[in-house]
Amino acid sequence: MAETRALEGRRIAVYVSGSVAAYKAASVVTALRKQGAEVRVAMTAAGARFISPITMQSLSGHPVATSLWDEPAAQDAGHGMTHLALAAWAELQVAVPASADLIARLALGLADDAVTATALACRAPLLLAPAMESEMWSHPATQSNLDTLRGRGAVVVGPTSGRLASGDEGPGRMVEPDEVVAAVPGVLPGVPAGARWLDGERVVVTAGGTREPIDPVRYVGNRSSGKMGNALTDEALRLGGRVILVTAAPPPPPRHGLTVVEVGTADEMLAAVRAHLAGAAVLVMAAAVADYRPAQAAQRKIKKRDDPFDLALVPAADILHALRDDDARRGAIVVGFAAETDNLLANATAKLAEKRLDLIVANDVSSEGIGMATDDNAVTIIGRDGVVAEVSRAPKREIARAVFAAVHALHHRR
Repeated sequence: MAETRALEGRRIAVYVSGSVAAYKAASVVTALRKQGAEVRVAMTAAGARFISPITMQSLSGHPVATSLWDEPAAQDAGHGMTHLALAAWAELQVAVPASADLIARLALGLADDAVTATALACRAPLLLAPAMESEMWSHPATQSNLDTLRGRGAVVVGPTSGRLASGDEGPGRMVEPDEVVAAVPGVLPGVPAGARWLDGERVVVTAGGTREPIDPVRYVGNRSSGKMGNALTDEALRLGGRVILVTAAPPPPPRHGLTVVEVGTADEMLAAVRAHLAGAAVLVMAAAVADYRPAQAAQRKIKKRDDPFDLALVPAADILHALRDDDARRGAIVVGFAAETDNLLANATAKLAEKRLDLIVANDVSSEGIGMATDDNAVTIIGRDGVVAEVSRAPKREIARAVFAAVHALHHRR
């Protein structure tokens, strides 16, 4: 495949702070240069302990600024003072990883090292890729500092949930390098037309598997993890949308432009979607909504007995069918998902017509290693005129990009 050089000649300052995720900065610098960008790097003292400045110099092709008195870096940028040289040169600042400490110092406007002094003197947009332990990420001080930076125009990508340096699982893990690089065109001044085509538009996304209660401790559910819905949310945010995520799964970390509505049952999800659908440009129904629910939920826990237990089920709310003729969806591009085990295209196409969808994303959940509760998927995107795109096994973030590319094509024609 031909290498795209969408960032040809663009000047990007990369800031590396102290985090185990500092190794990902090497991949970010490499990818930016492959797209044609010129990259210069500044590092905090802690960042330089996690990855060598020599490594970053080799990858960027320029001396690395590690202190306010770095003469080689200053001379390379054409100025007598390192931070002023780099600040005047950069068209975009990318902090990768952005530790809790760096985020705090940037919010306070400190200028006590090469990174913070450069950032304070620089008027270029700032992109942050946070990385830290869950407790640090969720602390009110960190969230307040991020709100301060967002208020000044900074864009935050991630973090995601996953395994952390401590060995714990939770939010705070830095997103992968390709996600950082993918966010750059949307932040860099003078981006190509259409790069943030959802700018300011409302996008409603549903995620996770609904849970229909049997009693206060048991429920009828499915294996959906919400990962596909979260990936779609990330992509819509990257494209500039204001996202309402209606989720039956654990919510993602808070981000600028994202409103999360947590639900449990199909009825709750239907009510939440209806409450937020008016004025939306796009509705993406990625949730795995229960087809059936118990006819009556017990108010107290049903005690285990030796005799058989019969559970009467009735159809659960069919959200897309309920919204089929709803005035609130008028003008919105509506995307459904079809998880099938056989007759994939026929079943998905029938659902597209029955629910009056614009697009449907069909995936075979019988295939091992893809679909529900996995990181990958393989899908066929179908429109009213037939197959729009086929995506072989790929990470769900790539599936999300393909889905929104298909949505963009429809949006452009309207």
